[in-house]
Amino acid sequence: MKDLFHVIKTIRLSEKATLLGEINNEFVFRVDRRANKLEIKQAVEQLFGKKVVAVRTANYRGKKKRERRADFGRTAHWKKAIVRLAEGETIELV
Repeated sequence: MKDLFHVIKTIRLSEKATLLGEINNEFVFRVDRRANKLEIKQAVEQLFGKKVVAVRTANYRGKKKRERRADFGRTAHWKKAIVRLAEGETIELV
């Protein structure tokens, strides 16, 4: 992974992600499937200028989808990263 903007795709905004941000100072990102924890950490530190303490990742399979036909398609597989920032640091989402 060379480009930081290819490592982090989007931030995930959901009820669970908001709760993690408020309680544990953790933020949830959708990242490239090939990115490892070190690349994710470096990308967050350089893009947002914050100190990262820990990174957890989870791989998700795409869901089966069917539209008016018998054969199935599938949405893309994706990877989620939960990034914990140092005490006192935060990312403004607004």
